[in-house]
Amino acid sequence: MTRSSDRRGFLKLAAGASTASLAAACGWDGGNALRPGLLDISRLNDWVGEKILFSGTRLARTYSPAERSAQLPSYFISADMPLLENPHRWRLRVDGLVRQPLELSLDELTRMPRVTYTVKHHCVEGWSAIATWHGVPVSAMVERCQPLAAAKYIRFVSFDSDYSNGWDMASALHPQTILAYGMNDNALPAAHGAPLRLYSPTKLGYKMTKYLVSMTFTDKRPGGYWEDQGYPWFAGI
Repeated sequence: MTRSSDRRGFLKLAAGASTASLAAACGWDGGNALRPGLLDISRLNDWVGEKILFSGTRLARTYSPAERSAQLPSYFISADMPLLENPHRWRLRVDGLVRQPLELSLDELTRMPRVTYTVKHHCVEGWSAIATWHGVPVSAMVERCQPLAAAKYIRFVSFDSDYSNGWDMASALHPQTILAYGMNDNALPAAHGAPLRLYSPTKLGYKMTKYLVSMTFTDKRPGGYWEDQGYPWFAGI
């Protein structure tokens, strides 16, 4: 196969994947006739993203804080904005296939290694915005809980109507994947997932679990709130 035909094949795949993503973003699955084909395209897109296009060392572009957007839209699944009745009792639970299960308070998280960056957020609906985030690298949490060799994925769960996402280990260990407790030089606001959310500029926004309560290491690929409804699982950008 020639280089030009390779490119045409890839563009055809990308176009099909984009169609699947747009249909999912609009909440339309194409009906019973089209849904299986769209899901097949989405799974193929996931495989290409995870196995071919993803790089564990390629960093998303960073920006100056002066370039921050005036507003970053907020989303949640619950009927009202999720809020903790007693924030001081909140703990992040880390369990599953690990040698050292953990339950960490926000104060304990702030004493762990910290990363700060200003990056562009990309939503599956097509908009983007720039903001500054700070928090604990997921890689630091992995080092502390010591996953077993069988652990290949992490399931992140929220107190926002049990919203969840599944991540592959390589994406979770990317140096820009963090557990964010701060935004734009302040504590993370309730509208954006307080007290803790998952964040990465290498993923679409729906993969960044807000209102985080647990991360569970597993040998089986977890689903997710939107992923189980047909959204791409890998969702890399």
